[in-house]
Amino acid sequence: MMQLGLHALSPGGTRGRLSVLIFHRVLAEADPLLPGECDAARFAQLCGWARQLFNVIPLADAVRRLRAGELPPRALAITFDDGYADNYSIAQPILRANGLSATFFVATGFLNGGRMWNDTLIEAVRRTRRERLDLEDAGIVGVESLVMDSLEARRTAVQALIRGCRYMLPAQRQQAVQVVTRVADCSLPGNLMMNDDQVRALHQAGMGIGGHTVGHPILARLPADEARAEIAGGKTRLQEILQSGVSLFAYPNGRPDDDFRTEHVAMVQELGFEAAFTTAWGCARVASDPFQMPRFTPWDSKRWAFGLRMVRNLQHPVRLAAA
Repeated sequence: MMQLGLHALSPGGTRGRLSVLIFHRVLAEADPLLPGECDAARFAQLCGWARQLFNVIPLADAVRRLRAGELPPRALAITFDDGYADNYSIAQPILRANGLSATFFVATGFLNGGRMWNDTLIEAVRRTRRERLDLEDAGIVGVESLVMDSLEARRTAVQALIRGCRYMLPAQRQQAVQVVTRVADCSLPGNLMMNDDQVRALHQAGMGIGGHTVGHPILARLPADEARAEIAGGKTRLQEILQSGVSLFAYPNGRPDDDFRTEHVAMVQELGFEAAFTTAWGCARVASDPFQMPRFTPWDSKRWAFGLRMVRNLQHPVRLAAA
């Protein structure tokens, strides 16, 4: 019955609709500090449901078939953002076991031992032995002191730090993160992100690789020349690693107007990408803007709820950056 409903909304051909799922990490086990991230068992379950209810196809193929009006019924593609090492070590084997493909949008500046600012904050909170972090010097609005005396307190601290730092200017945020790590006074991991060889191995295994800038900035907060350099630099570096072209792009954070604007859509097009993806909900249709294609993630724990959310997503209006 659920499949019939999905088929009615996404019949394929010129009336086809493309659903695109977005993930970031697939953890070996559930992490209480990262309740929103998939673990291996959960991801395997979602892959099984996707395979049962949809025709899962590689994203690059999906983009071309959508434009040509040749999508299969119930078309779906899977994507990952950022370039975490567990994409290679955990997600890829699960995908292959289910006969599925995914496209991995990689921020190149963190490859080979780098660490994103949000992960630095998370790991500082996780690993500190201090029961309180005094952060008046960090300049994070609403965050002057954080209690570390329980798991719940640390989870709350992670949320407060990320919320307070997300829309800072890059230099200001870097300074704030440095203060947090100094006060936390603990060692931090250097193996969270993929290395060049792992990105190359994903590509050689038939997975897609897409651009995601160099340093994962909020493009809307950068001068135009810096935003363009971020987009172009990420593409160039990936093409050097793969010795192959890179045709797809995902906007960091990905919310229209908040995180990117129409000027960045134009940059992506001018730099030779074939399509770009946001984090706005909804599905893409033949007439959709190929440089603002929507994505979303269903976190439902029951198959029927997953299917229902996918039905609703097929009907969801798509938000675009204001012209």
